[in-house]
Amino acid sequence: MSPVVDITNLEVTFATDAAPVPAVRGVSLSVEPGEVLAIVGESGSGKTVTAKTILKLLPDSATVSGAVVLAGQDVVGLTGDGLRGVRGRDVAMVFQEPSTALNPVFTVGWQIAEGLRAHGQYSKKAARAKAIEILGKVGIPDPERRVDHYPHQFSGGQKQRLVIAMALVLGPKVIVADEPTTALDVTVQAEILDLLRRVRTEFGTAIVLITHNMGVVADLADRVAVMYQGELVEVAGVRELFAAPRHEYTRRLLAAVPRLGGGADPAPRDRTAAPAARHRQDDDAAGHLEPRPDAAGAAGGAGPAVVEARDLEIVYPGRLGQSGFRAVHRVSLAIAPGEVLGLVGESGSGKTTIGRAIAGLTRATGGSLRVLGHEMVGFRERAFRPLRARIGFVFQDPATSFNPLLTLEEAIAEPLVVHGHARDVAAARPRVHELLDAVHLPVAYAQRYPHELSGGQRQRASLARGLALDPELLIADEPTSALDVSVQAKVLEVFTELQARLGFATLFISHDLAVVGMLADRIAVLYRGRLVEEGAGAQVLGDPQHPYTQRLLASVPVPDPVEQERRREALAALAER
Repeated sequence: MSPVVDITNLEVTFATDAAPVPAVRGVSLSVEPGEVLAIVGESGSGKTVTAKTILKLLPDSATVSGAVVLAGQDVVGLTGDGLRGVRGRDVAMVFQEPSTALNPVFTVGWQIAEGLRAHGQYSKKAARAKAIEILGKVGIPDPERRVDHYPHQFSGGQKQRLVIAMALVLGPKVIVADEPTTALDVTVQAEILDLLRRVRTEFGTAIVLITHNMGVVADLADRVAVMYQGELVEVAGVRELFAAPRHEYTRRLLAAVPRLGGGADPAPRDRTAAPAARHRQDDDAAGHLEPRPDAAGAAGGAGPAVVEARDLEIVYPGRLGQSGFRAVHRVSLAIAPGEVLGLVGESGSGKTTIGRAIAGLTRATGGSLRVLGHEMVGFRERAFRPLRARIGFVFQDPATSFNPLLTLEEAIAEPLVVHGHARDVAAARPRVHELLDAVHLPVAYAQRYPHELSGGQRQRASLARGLALDPELLIADEPTSALDVSVQAKVLEVFTELQARLGFATLFISHDLAVVGMLADRIAVLYRGRLVEEGAGAQVLGDPQHPYTQRLLASVPVPDPVEQERRREALAALAER
């Protein structure tokens, strides 16, 4: 059988004010019917640009040469009606963020029917029936009723199913899925991967999968194409690539992947060890931040707990006479000085709510929550304000947490000026340079704006800002979820080094259990607002006691196709209990 997509000598260059930027150079690839081809590589490698040429979705600033043959037509030369005829019917796209791909003012049934009406003569009744049918096939419960719901009435995982339904409704030969599971927790991710596997089997649809998650690649792909700096450096079957990668970059990429349980050491880590041993190989600057005087005793949890929750309750008030929503129910936990507590659970489990309550950004409504000796239940902002300087926060998405109008120097200096540690930005400059040095960013970056940095660089700058006031407690909310594996590895190295040297306590919130296992001394597992398991990292990851923790761990895809196949069967057995 001939390939459904055949890319030959593809070249893509973007015009800029400075000089043309080559994004893809001489790439040749093919996708067979019913095959899942994963295109992997770090940010900027050209994987998304390559995939988007199949639908000719590149901006006007792109110059494309070569051939992209789809269903017997070269997409590169198509325009107007010819291009509209190919999109949806021959190739469809599943975008990374379904919330932005779905129109909030139309029902999901209308949006699915829109594609049908654009490509054929469907009556209103026939289009509605087809929409209900496809919603049922992608696993949306009660499709006859939910066809009339709006996107905001669906969960994150259900929204991803909706965009897959929209892509499938016209029966395309190939679907391009751009990071379809990045923002999902592991249990929902496992469901979406099962759905994509079923799409390939039942519909015979080929899938071009763009992802930085090598566990997802091991779970779903048949072949893997590895890209680096716009070039294709290796193509191999999935088992062959993971067992014996040939290219040096592929080996580095696989080595950077966190392994489940790989960071869970049953013995307490030595936080007084020389930090130089933890530095990245390509960095000479060790930074000059001085350790806190109590850092040497941090591993033993010397002194009173930095955070102590007892029967914590957090209820969001209802509207229009409705009862409130209980987000956190009778949770008790503590964080000792210098300790890293990993807080894990699926979306809606209450982990971010607890982090925000500790920072004073969400009200704790019952029980007790003491932060740095201050009771947060019923707290007054005026009394808590001085403690804010002792708490740092690293947000999930630095692109939105930085003010785009401020340079890095101004953004990092802001907490220093607000809390009276510096008169103005100029006075804070030495400290800003010290912080940039500590997170392995060149001092010259102080004059750059956030959009001029890569994702990993922005996240390291966010860490510098969180540490500006030398906090006793750092709250890190999903700080690496949107980063590719190589960039994530660098950010985690910097975090580990600084935490070991400075001894600040950390609440590390994440749905990535492999990352939590690398960093955390203890792990707490939340399920529907309740704490269901807590213990040392090795204990929770190696011998989980609660059925939910067992299911959570079984849902994590691992970067080994043979092992992942076994884990998928184990997860199916757990689901049948």
